[in-house]
Amino acid sequence: MTAKKWFLVVAAASLLFINAAPAPAYASSTPYESYNYNYWEEAVPAPAAYVPGRVISGKDLGVGDFVEPADMVVDGNGLVYVVDSGNNRIVRIDEKWQVQDVISGFSNDGKEDGFKNPTGMYVDGDGMMYIADTDNGRVVILDKDGSLIRFIEQPKSDILASDFKFAPLKVTVDKAKRVFVIAQGMFEGIMQFDPDGEFIGFVGTNKVQRDYTEFFWRLFSTKAQKAQMILFIPTEFSNIDIDAKGFVYATNIDPGSQEPVKRLNPSGEDVLKRYGYFHVKGDILYRLSVGPSKLIDVKVQDNGMYSVLDSNQGRIFTYNDEGDLLYVYGGKSNQAGTFKTPVAIESAGDSRLVLDRGKSNIVLFKPTKFGLKVNEAVTLHHNGEDKQAVPVWEEVLRLNSNYDIAYIGIGKSLLMEKRNKEALEYFKLGMDRDGYSVAYKRYRREFMKEHFGNFLSVLVALAAAWFAFKLYRMVSRKRKLKLNKPAAGGGPNIGEGKAL
Repeated sequence: MTAKKWFLVVAAASLLFINAAPAPAYASSTPYESYNYNYWEEAVPAPAAYVPGRVISGKDLGVGDFVEPADMVVDGNGLVYVVDSGNNRIVRIDEKWQVQDVISGFSNDGKEDGFKNPTGMYVDGDGMMYIADTDNGRVVILDKDGSLIRFIEQPKSDILASDFKFAPLKVTVDKAKRVFVIAQGMFEGIMQFDPDGEFIGFVGTNKVQRDYTEFFWRLFSTKAQKAQMILFIPTEFSNIDIDAKGFVYATNIDPGSQEPVKRLNPSGEDVLKRYGYFHVKGDILYRLSVGPSKLIDVKVQDNGMYSVLDSNQGRIFTYNDEGDLLYVYGGKSNQAGTFKTPVAIESAGDSRLVLDRGKSNIVLFKPTKFGLKVNEAVTLHHNGEDKQAVPVWEEVLRLNSNYDIAYIGIGKSLLMEKRNKEALEYFKLGMDRDGYSVAYKRYRREFMKEHFGNFLSVLVALAAAWFAFKLYRMVSRKRKLKLNKPAAGGGPNIGEGKAL
């Protein structure tokens, strides 16, 4: 075999070896593209903040397949509760993914009772379970051992329609034991019940986006034509959660809404901060064939961060308490670690759990170094420790130099330390106009205060020089006029001469 042939054989073998080499673990563990949006609302690549770590099914847990699971909760002790709607049961799992028990029924006045298509659940700090037993038209309240405490059933009130049928879908509870319920077909807002289960009113209402063209045509339409037109009714809330301060976070599925996420205070007013580049609504850009994000769940963390789940594209969008989009992860496909029909998101320490009804499993996401650093920096800022957050933000920038929020975070820290000139540069890099304006005003005031003495001295010197110059010109003009003035006896006699 000639040298040329040997060379070709070796080259071909090398190519085969390269193609057969496994992909890096990082690439193989992220079956979706990670990105974020910049100031110009352009999608730009970004490091993955979370990657799939494990997929857990009912069969893996030894309780048989989940059937149409609808909700999932993680309590303060790390126990995971899965609302297995199709099997009419609640599966309780410990932090080691061992099944503690399966709650499929309870004793009701000595008789065995059970669930019928439960779709939502909440567990409070005392371990009490609040289950939205949808088809039975009630909220079932059990203690931590699964014993019945009481029901919340068909409410009676003058503000409710006479034909209203109570069908709870989602439920959450505050520290005062007030129960908040999203009910099917209820457009007036979130139903609120006192600790005894008495209905006390509604909290929050989705605003109607009126189409004024449609409204104009209604003025000239017949009754039959009006009956065929679109009704302007509010959309229902899709899910709720509650933070440590008792504020209720709620999502709705109106695709045309610019405010599909709300933070409701006790008066029912939306007080969610939206200081980011764009609206808190999931994807900013999307294909028309796919449509905008459809937010069906929200999960609040203790550090002010919250994540919303988009069932349309299977993505999780995480924001800080000021409305900045921190990162995006997840996706829809048949690959492990992606979703078919995601319905619920939860937190378990640093990990995130997503319940997929379509695949009847739970996907466990683990944070990457980038995700951990972003979470750490946001937590420090939320706790007022901006100076300690600076080196963490710098580490984030080493991982992603295009991360605008890191520049803004450093700028805010420098602003707190009154290092206004340096803060200007970071706000400029982060495209934060409001922060830049504040830093510029402070720096201008600081500059004037520091150099006012020198400025005043120069101003006085210039004024004195100008006055001296004007005085000099005035004196010079007078002197010149005096020299050019004629003698008192008139001019010289021209005809006179010396006698010869």
